[in-house]
Amino acid sequence: MRKGILFIISGPAGSGKGTVVKELISSHSDIALSVSATTRQPRPGEEHGVHYFFITKKEFENRINSGDILEYTTYRDNYYGTPLKEVKKALDKGKDIILEIEVDGAMQVKRKIRNSVAIMLTPPDFDTLESRLRGRGTEKEEDIVWRLNRAKEEIQLLPKYDYSVINENGKARECADMVYNIIKAEHQKTKNTKKDLIKKFI
Repeated sequence: MRKGILFIISGPAGSGKGTVVKELISSHSDIALSVSATTRQPRPGEEHGVHYFFITKKEFENRINSGDILEYTTYRDNYYGTPLKEVKKALDKGKDIILEIEVDGAMQVKRKIRNSVAIMLTPPDFDTLESRLRGRGTEKEEDIVWRLNRAKEEIQLLPKYDYSVINENGKARECADMVYNIIKAEHQKTKNTKKDLIKKFI
């Protein structure tokens, strides 16, 4: 049985990664989205193990210290991160796993799991990014400016990624298809197929 591959999908705020990942997961049952852990309280309708693993701050910190948190960040005094045990379990079963995380988290994962595949989603240009952020109508001006400046920093990390995919306005499905093509291509790389193929001939 083939081993699953860990795919990281990240990009600046406004890149549309949430929408693209939703399209990807809904169209392909052979891919699973990693469930993150958090120390914040569940919101109405959220289920433990489905939307997040809701755990205490002490438990989260214990898991950091034991190495069972693959990547994490803090936001408004709460931890958010990826449990390593659940990811490994799914990969060992042959399931491809998607991590939809921030750019900083992507760099953490790449340092720890060398054979993970990082894909950066970007809008076609900076003006489109700004238009998307302002079009949300949910953030203060100071927050928008912060995100725009942060996006400029994050884009400079593009060379550390394995792939980049441009998410055009209104074309999330096409973008998801491009990401899926990358997933299929990764499984055809000789590093992922050579052992099984050689056994069939020798």
